[in-house]
Amino acid sequence: MWVLEERTLRTFWKDHANARGPLTAWIREINQARYTTPAELKARHASADFVGDKVIFDIGGNKYRLIVRVKYAKLDINPPLNGIVLVLFVGTHEQYDRLNVAAL
Repeated sequence: MWVLEERTLRTFWKDHANARGPLTAWIREINQARYTTPAELKARHASADFVGDKVIFDIGGNKYRLIVRVKYAKLDINPPLNGIVLVLFVGTHEQYDRLNVAAL
């Protein structure tokens, strides 16, 4: 899969250094993933939650939350990818609690 808006994650970990390791691991995992359905993603990331078309990941032992939108589609590019993941939000648990996820 292809992660769009990685810069949002990099900007976040500049202010939250403890998030860098977990977020880079998440990026690596998603870039190598070949999920074709939400069920496949959920099977690998059991703690992920789905709100409409968004996926919410607990990052760094649930210290941080990451919200993305996933397009599960095979892309005929080189190398071929099975989808796109758009980063919508990354923040602390407290920041997440103030969000209306459905409105993102």
